[in-house]
Amino acid sequence: MSRAVLAFNAGSSSLKFGLYEIEQTQDLREIGRGAAELRGGPALRIETPEGKNLLDKTLPGHSLEGLLTELLHWAIDLPGFELVAAGHRIVHGGQHFGDPVVLTPEVILQIERLTPLAPLHQPRCVAPVRAVEAAMPQLLQVGCFDTAFHRTIPPLVAAFGLPRGYQAEGIKRYGFHGLSYEYIAQYLFRYVPELAQGKVIVAHLGNGASMCALQNGRSVDTTMGFSVLDGLLMGTRCGSIDPGVLLYLLQEKQLSASELQNLLYERSGLLGISEISSDVRMLSSSPDPRAGEALDLFAFRAAREVAAMTNTLGGIDALIFTAGIGQHSARIREAICSNLNWLGVRIDTEANEAHAERIGRPDSSVDILVIPTDEEFVVASHVVNTDSFSLLEGLGSGI
Repeated sequence: MSRAVLAFNAGSSSLKFGLYEIEQTQDLREIGRGAAELRGGPALRIETPEGKNLLDKTLPGHSLEGLLTELLHWAIDLPGFELVAAGHRIVHGGQHFGDPVVLTPEVILQIERLTPLAPLHQPRCVAPVRAVEAAMPQLLQVGCFDTAFHRTIPPLVAAFGLPRGYQAEGIKRYGFHGLSYEYIAQYLFRYVPELAQGKVIVAHLGNGASMCALQNGRSVDTTMGFSVLDGLLMGTRCGSIDPGVLLYLLQEKQLSASELQNLLYERSGLLGISEISSDVRMLSSSPDPRAGEALDLFAFRAAREVAAMTNTLGGIDALIFTAGIGQHSARIREAICSNLNWLGVRIDTEANEAHAERIGRPDSSVDILVIPTDEEFVVASHVVNTDSFSLLEGLGSGI
């Protein structure tokens, strides 16, 4: 019987997951991947890498925990495989968590204590941990932190202009989407080595969006900071904003802290500007001028951040688009690159529309690539490389 590891990726709009066979060489082979969706009717969908449907169930009345339980039963009962471990993307690691860590009860509590740093995301990350713990208490679980990849950011870049005491308490730039950037860095070293050691800006554009400046495959700057609210305009988040606006909303508009949180996380960004949707696909097909204005602002803000990242790097060799919008929206890529013509960025319209991997024109001074990310694979890889998994291998799973 083959061993398998289940990797969870709890994001801002869905819970994605991947199931991987652990081969004798410790390499991973994807068995299936899917998503648990609560919006638009609770549903659980899983398919093979070739697109063959493995499970597609609508589960009326199910909570996220119910969907997770259904997923675990599917993974446990899958013929020919034994589930031996689970890995989890954890959004915030705070000051103390960097390397992947075994999720003991005490560690889980410490991660939950970081919820004020990511009030909406951290509970979503812990939910599958708790579900697995309840269903399979003996199963090895490993947490992998989105903030870990950005620990190489220089102190000068990570600092805010606040009194030093606040920085000592952990108020600094952490950065997020680290597992995605880690995957892209690894991909470059393996498949595009001529760029891997250069000055690269990666645009992770999804419902949550950020950018990362890579030098020699290491993070040296990123747009998200202390929280996932900072930086780019996003699906429902406004990105960077004058702190005076927040003071005005609290003092003059009398918003409560919870109302302000809801405004910043759930009602701003593309949704707030367009008053139509947070979905780029819907906005791209809408004739409403507000939709176009929202997309234009998204692209403008993204291009401005590319310029800032270029300043940190002292130049740019490549611009890489990834994640849902970055991978699938030719319109957004075109708009961002058009705003960067002054930087020597020249996009090949035909290659861009075809969603080719390389979409830069021959006369572009910057390589432009589209590379799908795979955070679930990175999580699963971290699981099989932990010391605890090696010990489990030596003892036999016992599950």
